[in-house]
Amino acid sequence: MPDLTYLYAVAREPVSSPPGVAGSPVRTVACSGLVAYVSSVPSEQFGEEPLRRSLEDLDWLAETARAHHRVVDAVAAATTTAPVRLVTVYGDEAQVVELLERRAASFTEVLAHVTGRREWGVKAYSSPPEEPAQVGEERGGRACEGGRQAARPGTAYLQRRRATLRGREQARRQALQRADHIHRALTALAAAGYRHRAQDPRLSGRDDVMLLNGAYLVDEARAEEFAALAGRLGGDGVEIRLTGPWAPYSFTVMEPA
Repeated sequence: MPDLTYLYAVAREPVSSPPGVAGSPVRTVACSGLVAYVSSVPSEQFGEEPLRRSLEDLDWLAETARAHHRVVDAVAAATTTAPVRLVTVYGDEAQVVELLERRAASFTEVLAHVTGRREWGVKAYSSPPEEPAQVGEERGGRACEGGRQAARPGTAYLQRRRATLRGREQARRQALQRADHIHRALTALAAAGYRHRAQDPRLSGRDDVMLLNGAYLVDEARAEEFAALAGRLGGDGVEIRLTGPWAPYSFTVMEPA
C-alpha cells in the first residue's frame, strides 16, 4: 500500500526541520503563498483502521506526539507557524495542496494573528482545604458541659458533616474566584487567553488542586512583563507555574478537512 502524507504545520516560508513521525524526513509543499510541512508515513500504521488501534497504544501515541511537537517547535523557532492537530493524515500531497488552496484565507488570517507572538502556559495550584475542627464531643456522647448534656453522637456527626460541606463549598467558591482573577489579569496583558480544563491530579503528578490551566498568546516584546505579572499573582497559598514560550498550539486551532 502507498505511503500517506502526515501534516505538521503551515507557515509562510520553508525552513529546515528535524525528522518527523516514524523517523521520516520532513519536506515542504508550497501553494497560495503558504508552505505545509509534511512527511510520508506508512499506511500500515496510519491508515484508518490501523490508526484507530495505534491511538489506543499510549507508548506509540507518546512517541508520535514527541516527534510531531519536535517538528512544530523547530519550525516555530524559525518562522511564524500554525500547528495542526496531532495525527492529521492525508492520502497524498495533492490533498495537502487542495487544502492550502481552499483554506488559504483562513491560514493567512491565523498566521497574521500569531506573528510576533508566542504561547505561554500558566498553571495555578492551591493546597486542598483543611477539614474544619470537629464539634466537641466526648467519646461516650453523654458528657455534660455547663450543666447541659452534650450532643448525642448522631447529632454531633451531622453537625460535623454540615460544617465540612460548608467549608468545602466556601473553599470551592474562593478557588474559582482566585482562578478567575488570575486568568483575567493575564488575559488583559496578553493578546489572547484560553482556559484549558484543569488536569486530574493523576496526570499532573501533584496532590494539590489545580485552580487554573491557562494558555496565553503574548507579544514577544512583553514576555518579561508577562512573566513578572504571573509571578506576582501567586502567594497566599497559591503556586504559579509558568511554562514556555511555545508554538501557538492553543490559538491556531486549525481543523483541516
